[in-house]
This record gives sequence, structure tokens and C-alpha cells, in this order.
Amino acid sequence: MPMVLKTPTKRPVIDEIDVLNEANECTVDRPLVTTPLSAEHAFAYWQKDIPGAYWDLNAEQLAERIAAARAKLGERCVVLGHHYQREDIIQFADLRGDSFKLAQWAAERPDSEFIVFCGVHFMAESAEILSAPHQKVVLPNMSAGCSMADMAEPDDVYACWDELREAGISGVVPVTYMNSAAALKAFCGENGGIVCTSSNAPKVYDWAFERGDKVLFFPDQHLGRNTGLKKGIGLDEMVVWDYTLPYGSLGGNTREELARAKVILWKGWCSVHRRFSVAQIE
Repeated sequence: MPMVLKTPTKRPVIDEIDVLNEANECTVDRPLVTTPLSAEHAFAYWQKDIPGAYWDLNAEQLAERIAAARAKLGERCVVLGHHYQREDIIQFADLRGDSFKLAQWAAERPDSEFIVFCGVHFMAESAEILSAPHQKVVLPNMSAGCSMADMAEPDDVYACWDELREAGISGVVPVTYMNSAAALKAFCGENGGIVCTSSNAPKVYDWAFERGDKVLFFPDQHLGRNTGLKKGIGLDEMVVWDYTLPYGSLGGNTREELARAKVILWKGWCSVHRRFSVAQIE
């Protein structure tokens, strides 16, 4: 018997403050089960075009509708689930893995007209880059983002690049971590740079220093710094570029510091990683 959808009587009124408060809570005892969309403040704020009939469906009802849609589409649709997704989501995934591997797998499924990427925006962008023209990549939640990737806005990186050139800092090879916007991957390609993953970052440093004197690494300063240390580059040979400072500030550095540096680190980080402490590990 087909499910009858009821239109909710009242759509939640959510503002940006509600979204920020929800993000900052990060409660460790919050259940991982799927809740109705009407209870997801961030979703209600960013993605308001979801039909009202869906807002109050529970996990079981949503699972039934997803299963029915999967059966109808068959091989025309492939669902990719990132390792970070909870079981309620990953149960529907045809393939599970990290963002780059999933994008590669999607490219190997030319019969799939729709690629549903259960991840964040930069992951879906990577799949879009590698997909065929007839394929359509779908990001279920348009508000799904990465705090670290969002710290490297393309315009800020372009401004940094221009400042370095104006200051006479040459021989810089731009390197972006996979967890970044497609525009920044394109920027690296256009300027003799490269994209790296966390596993091949040391080899990418070797590649970069064969072609230049310095590396501009974004958006994850910690990956850039740890990779530099692994390659024998001292902390005194690395500087951090603070993108929040006004144009002309050289990211908070002097020209001499930038000229001496081998690695220029973007002031970006993963907000989740920062919640871990040495005391917790001990």
C-alpha cells in the first residue's frame, strides 16, 4: 500500500543564530538515529525547498521511501557513502570509502545516470569533475559542508597569491588538500600546482620542491606542517598566512619571513579535530 504523506501544520522558523547554536553544542550523548527534518535546525535553515510532506517523516518512513526509489531506479542510480556517515545513511550506500576513492568509483559506473553522494560539497564536486557528461551528481543536503574547506575561500587564496607576487616572493608552488573547493583545485592546476591527499602529501612535497622553492599549502595547516616536519623542514622555515587580515598585510608576516620560508601554511583547520586534546588521548 503506498504511503500517504501528511503536510506538516507548521514549518519550523529557524534563523542563523539557531544554526550556530546547534553546531556549537556538539553534544556527545546525542543519538545517531535519524530524526524528522523538522527537528534538524541546520537543514531547515539552508534547504527550504524540500516538499512540506517530508518534514515530519521518521526514520522508518524515510527508509521505506528510499528503498522504493532505489528499486525503481535500479542501476540508473549509484549511492556513494563516505566513511563519516552514520549507519542510518550508510545502509543505502552501494559503495563506501573516502572522498577521492568514491569519486573514482563513480567515474567507473558509466551506466549510472544519477550519482547520489552522501558527503559534503567538495566531495560531490570531485565526483562531478570525474563523472561523464550524461551523469548528474546529487548532494542530498546542500548545507553539508566542511568547516576547514570553508576557511579557504577562493577569493582569499587568489588575494594571497597576488600579494605574494606583489611582494616579489617567487618560486611558490600552490598545493591544495583534497578537502577543498573545486575552484581551488583548478587554481593549482592553472598555476603549476597540485592536489594532494593525506596519504600522498610527502610525495607531493617532493614533487613541488622539484619545481619551486616554496609551497603554499591550503587549507589544512596541520597537514601541511606535519608533512613539512616529516620531510625535515623546520618550524622556523614555515609561516602561517592569516587570511582574515586586510589585503596588504602579507598574512601577518614580513617580506623577510616569507622570503626565508619554505612552506607557507594557510590558517585553516578542521574544527572537529580541534575538539581532541592530548589529555583525552592520555
